[in-house]
This record gives sequence, structure tokens and C-alpha cells, in this order.
Amino acid sequence: MKYPLIVRRAMLLAASCALLQHGGFVLAAQSGETAPLVGTRPAINTLTPQPVAAALRSAASTTPPATAGDAQGNVAELMEMIHDVRLSELRTTYNGSYGASLFFYPQEMTYYVALFQDKHFWRVIKSEDIGRAEAVYAGFVQQTAQLADVEIRRTQLQAQKAYIEDIIALSEDRAKRLQADLDVARTQQAKVNDYQRQTQGEAVALHAEKEKAQAQLRQVQGEVMQLQRQTEFGLPTQK
Repeated sequence: MKYPLIVRRAMLLAASCALLQHGGFVLAAQSGETAPLVGTRPAINTLTPQPVAAALRSAASTTPPATAGDAQGNVAELMEMIHDVRLSELRTTYNGSYGASLFFYPQEMTYYVALFQDKHFWRVIKSEDIGRAEAVYAGFVQQTAQLADVEIRRTQLQAQKAYIEDIIALSEDRAKRLQADLDVARTQQAKVNDYQRQTQGEAVALHAEKEKAQAQLRQVQGEVMQLQRQTEFGLPTQK
């Protein structure tokens, strides 16, 4: 059912009063040291401004104000109102560096829907119809998701590339350590082989010298026994 314009304005005014009263409760909670209630959201003119409003207010402070002869579009109008802290930020959605915001100007019951990238507005829709403002905001949110796909994919690929590079670096370091261990093992194995050959040669030589010494011992022992028999020749033998 469509209501007359004056009735719709009255309904929006009542909703605005409820929103402002709710915002007053939030400010009262933030003025103390207790945390805000669950589900509440601070307005942009509190001690901790919302990211979009704060960034745009900072940008607007460096932008020369429009003169009476300048054409002022919705973007410039929104920037000026953010700078003057006349808006309430109702919704903001981020997808990558893209975002969409829904602002409300209570004095004129007007809504501003903004599409931005890296906190720079490039589309602003102004409407007094909350239904249309919400629909535009939903469309902008969907657009930010589509626009951010490539950006998000790039971020994921960068992370994957960095991860793979880390794995490569770790693998190369591991390979260097294994190669160093292998070089040490090969060097030591060569020394062991040389030592084995040397020891084997010495063992063969010692075995030959031992056999020669044993033969010499047997010869000497034979000579000793022969000399002993000659020395004892003619002597009585023991019984």
C-alpha cells in the first residue's frame, strides 16, 4: 500500500527519532568505561569514528570547500557532510579494498549510498526512500564482491607463492646440509679405505716377519739342543 508523501515523512521521522534515541544510549555507554551493548554500533561522531567516515573526513579536510559557483554532485556533497559530522553511518561492507556504505542524514531524512575503493568514493546515490537506499546498498555490496575477486585471488596467489618460496628455501638448505654430510662421509670413507689398505699391507708384512722369526726360532732352538747334547756327551744320564 502506498502512503501519501506527508505520511511517509512522518513515519520516517518517527524511525529517525528512534535511531537517534538509540544512538544516544550508545554514546552514553561509551562515555563511561563499560563496553557498548551487544548489537549496537557507535555513530561516526563518537570518540572512535568508523573507518570510512574517519578516512573521508580526513580527506575532506584537505579538499578546498566548494564555492557558490561550483557544481556540487553527490560525491562532493557527501564528502562535505562527512567532514561536518552530520551523518550517521548505518552500514559498511568491505571486500578487499572495495567497500559500500549506507549513510543517514536525520535532519532531512535522506540516505546516501556510497561505493568506494581504498576509501575513495566514486559513486554516491542519494535517496529519501529507505527501501531504494537499501536495495542500492545491496547492489553495491554485490558489486564490491565481484570487483574484489581478482584482488582476493591475487592476495591468495601471493601468499601461496611466498609459502612455496619458503619451502624451496628450506629444501635448498636441507639439500646443502645433506650434501655437506655426504662430502664429509665420502672424504672420511676415502681415509678409511686408505687406512685399511695400509693396515692390511702392514699385517701381511708382519705375518711374513712372524713366520721368518718362527723359522729362525726353530733353527736356534735346534742348535741349542745339539750343543747341549755335545756338552753332556759321556756324562751319566739321569734315571
